[in-house]
Amino acid sequence: MESLGALTFGFNLFKELNRENNGNIFFSPASILAAVGMLLLRTRGAPAAQLQKVPLSEKDTDSSRIKAEEKEKYLDYVEKYYHASLEPVDFVNAADESRKKINSWVESQTHEKVKDLFPDATLSSTTKLVLVNIVHFKGQWDREFKKEHTKEEEFWLDKNTSKPVQMMTQRNSFSFTLLKDLQAQILGIPYKNSDLSMFVLLPNDIDGLEKIINEVSPEKLVEWTNPGRMKERTVDLHLPRFEVEDSYDLEAALGAMGLGNAFSELKADYSGMSPRSGLHAQKFLHGSFVVVSEEGTEAAAGTGMGFAVTSVLNYETFHCNHPFLFFIRHNESNSVLFFGKFSSP
Repeated sequence: MESLGALTFGFNLFKELNRENNGNIFFSPASILAAVGMLLLRTRGAPAAQLQKVPLSEKDTDSSRIKAEEKEKYLDYVEKYYHASLEPVDFVNAADESRKKINSWVESQTHEKVKDLFPDATLSSTTKLVLVNIVHFKGQWDREFKKEHTKEEEFWLDKNTSKPVQMMTQRNSFSFTLLKDLQAQILGIPYKNSDLSMFVLLPNDIDGLEKIINEVSPEKLVEWTNPGRMKERTVDLHLPRFEVEDSYDLEAALGAMGLGNAFSELKADYSGMSPRSGLHAQKFLHGSFVVVSEEGTEAAAGTGMGFAVTSVLNYETFHCNHPFLFFIRHNESNSVLFFGKFSSP
C-alpha cells in the first residue's frame, strides 16, 4: 500500500467524519481500503471509475484487473485476496433475522465490544447488499506505564469545561518533534516489538485542535513523523487511559469524497458479484474499538527506569490533557492502519 496515498485517503475521510462528529473518532483507513478493494473486484461502469481513483495496495491493483469472464467466482477472489467471505442472507423474507445474524457476527469479532451495529428497522426487504467492516485493536506498549503512577487529572474539552480522567504517566525516551509554526508537538510511542507506533499530535492550546486539522495535510504528517525529522528526547508524558468505540455508515462520507456512484441504485453495477440486476452497496458500515491503557510487555517493564534520574532542566513535557489527534502506523511499510481523535472522555 502506498503510504502517502493511504494516508491521504484516511485523512480526507477523517475530515468528512469530523464535520459531522464533535466527539471522539477512530477508524482504520487500511481496513476500509481493503473493503473498497473488494468492491473494485467486480464493479463496473461509473462506480468502477470512481473506485479506481482510491489508493490501493499492489495486491488490490492486481486483483482489480481480473476479468469477469474468468471461471472463478467472486467469492473465490474475496477469500483469496482478502481472507474474507460473502455471507448470503435472506433480506426479502427474513430481514430482521438477517440483521440479528450480522450483529451477532460483529459482536463475536469484537469480543462483545461492538453490539447492535444495525439497530431495529435499519434493514428491510429492499436491502440487497450490506458491507460490514470491523476493527478491534488493543496494543501493548514497548515500555509500559506503571499503574501506580496513574492518577486522576483534569482533561479540558475547552477552556471552560473539563472532565476527570485517569492519567497515565512516565518519563522516558520517545521520538519527538516540536512544530513551532503550527504551535503543536508530535510524539511517537512504540508498541511491543516496535512493529507499530502510536503518534500523537498535540496542540499547545486547549482549543487549538480544529485549527490544526484545517492546516494539516497528509504530506506534512509524513514529513513531521519521518525518522530523520523526529529526535529521541526524554519526555515527561501524560496520556489519558481511554477507550474509543464507534461505528460509521460511510455512505455519506465516501460520497462526499467522490465515491457516491458506488452507492447509487441507478449507477452502480455489481453484476460481477451477482447476475441479478440492481445490486448496489446499500450500506457500508465500519465498526471500530481501541483501548489505550498502561499495559506493556513483562520483558520491557523495567527498561525505562533509568530515565527518571534525568536532570529536571533537560526533558520535554507532553501532557495530553486536552483534545489531540492520534494515528497508529506500521513502521516498516510506513502505512497508517488506524486514525483517531480524542476530544472527550
